[in-house]
Amino acid sequence: MLVDNKVEGDSRVQKIARSAAEAGWDVTLLGRSPEEVGRSWRLGAAEVRLLPVPNPLDRRRHEFRRAWLRWPLAYRPGGIAEQRAQWVRAWQADLTFRSALLERRAASGELGGAALRRARQALRLHGLAARLLGRWVWLRTKMMNRVRYGRKFRSPWDRAYTLFWQLVRGDRAWRRLEPGLWDYELAYGPEVDRLRPDLIHAHDFRMLGVGARAKVRAAAEGRPVALVWDAHEFLPGIKPWRDHARWLPAHRAHEREYAPYADAVLTVSADLAALLRREHRLPATPAVLLNAPAVEHRPADATPPPDLRVECGVGPDEPLLVYSGAAAPQRGLDTLVEALPRLPGVHVALVVNPALRYVERLADRAARLGVADRLHVLPYVPHWQVVPFLSGADVGVIPIHLWPNHEIALITKFFEYAHARLPVVVSDVRTMAATVRETGQGEVFRAGEVDDFVRAVTAVLADPARYRAAYDRPGLLAGWTWQAQAEALDTVYRRLLPDAAPPVAPDTVAPDPPTPRGALR
Repeated sequence: MLVDNKVEGDSRVQKIARSAAEAGWDVTLLGRSPEEVGRSWRLGAAEVRLLPVPNPLDRRRHEFRRAWLRWPLAYRPGGIAEQRAQWVRAWQADLTFRSALLERRAASGELGGAALRRARQALRLHGLAARLLGRWVWLRTKMMNRVRYGRKFRSPWDRAYTLFWQLVRGDRAWRRLEPGLWDYELAYGPEVDRLRPDLIHAHDFRMLGVGARAKVRAAAEGRPVALVWDAHEFLPGIKPWRDHARWLPAHRAHEREYAPYADAVLTVSADLAALLRREHRLPATPAVLLNAPAVEHRPADATPPPDLRVECGVGPDEPLLVYSGAAAPQRGLDTLVEALPRLPGVHVALVVNPALRYVERLADRAARLGVADRLHVLPYVPHWQVVPFLSGADVGVIPIHLWPNHEIALITKFFEYAHARLPVVVSDVRTMAATVRETGQGEVFRAGEVDDFVRAVTAVLADPARYRAAYDRPGLLAGWTWQAQAEALDTVYRRLLPDAAPPVAPDTVAPDPPTPRGALR
């Protein structure tokens, strides 16, 4: 099983790996280590290995060049600007120390008269020189940043370069437009070959190419390998992860080149399944595995989940909204912060990665609005703790923006809020808004509109019991469980590997390790 992240925080990947292992498959999950060294651990019966992924190809060639004609004074790329700026700061720090030492000597009578005047004059001259050098470094650094900015943000040259390689090489153009994709191949490919899997489950678009190439290499050795592609998102509809014209065309070309190698395709919603089939002319509609919570994955020796209200320092009668998941501008968290001054007494808990600069900016904005005491930033909890952890809130919020990819699925937090029996306030993204209106489990507001968000939250807080009652509908929550998704997953695997050994019951005791049904890497 392949994923391009560190596994921690990716609940879908964790649930799939663990469920497959519990069903009797021999699962090795390969992820990307955030450090320069690898590490491994067990996820239930599955083995997780994080691989270091050096990424020298991720930098485009122009990032190594200077713009001599337009910005002749700009520093060359490679870190020299940062080194010079730091050197100036060090010089100024030394001058501050020497000035303090001089004044100390003057106060003690050790130095005075003409000698003291000369020393002070020398320090003033050195200080002036440091300031002038600092301005010079600032000017050259600014020019260097202008070069970077002009090349980074969709310049005409960038668009022309992209179009040229698309015309010349078609779907193979990603090799020129986004060569950093090869960094994943060079890190993961040899390890996949060493594992000699029977089936490769490739999560999302970057790992699709790694899995497809491994399948082809194995076939050349006479060893059949089944490839499952798990499409988490509709690539044409996502906000590009990099701010240049090449990112999205390159990744779409990469996906189109390798999609035909998939023996089965999984995805997160029926709408996305239909889009994928049309986009890649798939012979069958992808199977749907909803991102439902897996409360059954709680370890037997696990500690109880933390109390959300205790972590926030919020009393039982104080209104508490919660957002859990990825933190990024397109997730609409700015709307929550901007709404706080208009929701007196209401607290907001963000269960996110606190180290992100975007999260820090949200906290700064809350402080400027005078509501910092009502914004609480909390780290992630293990995925089996999410539902009971979130249940301490009054409302679950999904203020996501109207990107095409956001319109087509019920996302993970939607199901988590539902199993926590939280009323929800969701933006008017198509699928989630339609579901909320149909079930009556919450209110819908216009994405990005603070006034309408305040209206929706106020309505829910006025009568939360009315919205919670929606979860009493027979079969509603039962259809949103992970157990049903795990059974669908196992059906796909068994279809691709019909000759695999039968499953081994989890409580079977045998003197020797059981023969796995198949190697799932």
